[in-house]
Amino acid sequence: MMMRFSLLAVTLLLVSARDSIAELRLPSVFSNHMVLQRDMPLRVWGWAAPETAVVVEVAGQTKKGKADGEGYWQVELEAMPAGGPHTMVVEGDGRVQIDDILVGEVWVCSGQSNMQWNLASSDGADLELLSAEQPQIRLLTVEAVGTQEPLDDFDGAWEKCTPGTAPQFSAVGYHFGRRLQASLGVPIGLIDNAWGGSAAEAWTPREKLAADEQYADHLKYWEGQADKVDEKKIREEFAKQHDRWKKRMESAVAAGKPIPSWQHPSHPLLGNQRASNLYNGRVEPIAGFGIRGVIWYQGESNAGRAYQYRSLFPTMISAWRERWGQGDFPFYWVQLADFQPEVTNPTDSNWAELREAQTMTLDKLEHVGEAVIVDLGEGKDIHPKNKRTVADRLARLALANDYGMKIVAASPRYDSVRFAEGKAIVTLTGVDRLTTFDVGDVLGFAVAGDDHKWVNAKAKIQDGGKVEVWSDAVKDPVAVRYAWAQNPVCNLYSGAGLPVTPFRTDDWPGVTGGKK
Repeated sequence: MMMRFSLLAVTLLLVSARDSIAELRLPSVFSNHMVLQRDMPLRVWGWAAPETAVVVEVAGQTKKGKADGEGYWQVELEAMPAGGPHTMVVEGDGRVQIDDILVGEVWVCSGQSNMQWNLASSDGADLELLSAEQPQIRLLTVEAVGTQEPLDDFDGAWEKCTPGTAPQFSAVGYHFGRRLQASLGVPIGLIDNAWGGSAAEAWTPREKLAADEQYADHLKYWEGQADKVDEKKIREEFAKQHDRWKKRMESAVAAGKPIPSWQHPSHPLLGNQRASNLYNGRVEPIAGFGIRGVIWYQGESNAGRAYQYRSLFPTMISAWRERWGQGDFPFYWVQLADFQPEVTNPTDSNWAELREAQTMTLDKLEHVGEAVIVDLGEGKDIHPKNKRTVADRLARLALANDYGMKIVAASPRYDSVRFAEGKAIVTLTGVDRLTTFDVGDVLGFAVAGDDHKWVNAKAKIQDGGKVEVWSDAVKDPVAVRYAWAQNPVCNLYSGAGLPVTPFRTDDWPGVTGGKK
C-alpha cells in the first residue's frame, strides 16, 4: 500500500488534529447524505487500532476486514443497483453510522476557476435556485491545502442539494448533475474538487513529472522556493486558520446548514502551482472512492506552455486512472473558451495552441471527450457566466458515451485537407450537417502559402462534411487554419448546434514551443 500521511500530522500537513488512530474512523468522503456509485464493486476504507477486526454492513451486505499493523483497513462491497436511502454501520474498536446513503452515479468535477466558479455568480442563478431543491442530487466539496506528501483525508461532508447549498457549488458541476439526474432518473453525486488558477502540474504526481526531463526545471524551481523559507512554520500558521474554519464547518454540518467557504492559503508553497501539491492534497484523499468519471475545466494557467501540455495533460489523466484502480474511467474536459478582444486577422496564439493540445489528447487516450466552447466566452472576462451550456456539452458526452443516449455527443473535428486549383477542400469528421450562425457567410478560416503568411479566407460548405476554402491573395495555399486565435471570429456549427473544433492543417512552430 502506498504510504499516505494522516491528517493527524497537523504541523506538516496543515490539517487540524483528529481523534486518535486507535479509534475507528472513516475518511470524510464517507459521510451522511453521500452517493455510492451503482453497478460496480466498491471499496470502503478507514482506520482503527492495529489488528482490529472491522465489520461493514449496508444494504443487506456484511463485509469483514481487519486493520493492518498501521491501523488501515478496507473491505469491498458487492455492486448495488441505484436506490436508497441506506444506512451503513461500521464496527470495530468503536461504531460509526452513516445515514441517508443513495446509490447512483458519481462524478468528480475538477480543474481551475471556471470549474470552481459557483452557481450564485453564474447566469440565471436566481431562476435556477427556485428549483434547486433536488433531494436526488448530493454535493461534496473537497477543500485541502497543497502538500508534497499525500494526504489520507480532508475536512468536509456530503450535503443535500438545496437552495441553501447549491449557490456556492460549482456551477458547471451543478448543471451537469441536473442534466444527468433528469435524463437518467437516478441519484447523482457530485464531488467539487477544483482550485482557481491551478496548473496541471499541481494535479500530477511527482514521480510522473520526475520521470520526464521536460519538467526538471519546474521541479527545480519549487525546490529552490522551498529552500528559501521555513515551510514548517508556514504550514503551522495556516493550520491554525484551517482549524478555525473546521470548527465552523462541523457546526454547520451538525445544524444542517451550508458549509462555510474555505479560505485558500496565501503562500505559494501551499498553493495551486507547485508540482504535485493538489494531487497529494486533493486527489489522494478521494482516490479509490467509486466514481463513474471526471469532468475537467482547466488550461488557462498552462497556456504559456501549450506544447508541453500535449504530454502533460494525458500524463495527468493516466496517473489519476492508475491511482483510482478502476480502469479507464471516462474523463471529459472543456476546451478553452474565447477570451480578450476579438481577433479579425490571422495571428499566432498560445490559447489556440493550448486548445490544440487538448484536442490532441482525444487521439492519445481511450474514453475521453472534449466540450468545445469557443463560442461561449466573454472577451472582457476570463470567467464566462454561461455555465449551463458548458455543462450541457459535457453532459452530451456522458449521456451518449456512458449511458447509451442517442444524441450527438461531440463537436466536428478536422480530418484531412486536399489542395487543388488554388483552393483547399477540408474534410471534417463527426458531422451530421454543417451550418453557420448569425450570418450566412462562413467565418473563421485562414490560408497561407509557402511563405507562411496568413490571410483571411472565404469558405463554402459542401456536402459530406466538407468545406471549400480559398483566398484570392494566396495563389497556391499549402495550409489552412480555423478559429486559430485567443478570441477568434468564427461561426461554423454542426446541425446539433455544436461549434466546429478549432484546428490547423500545418505543424509549423508556434509561440509556445520549447516553453517549460
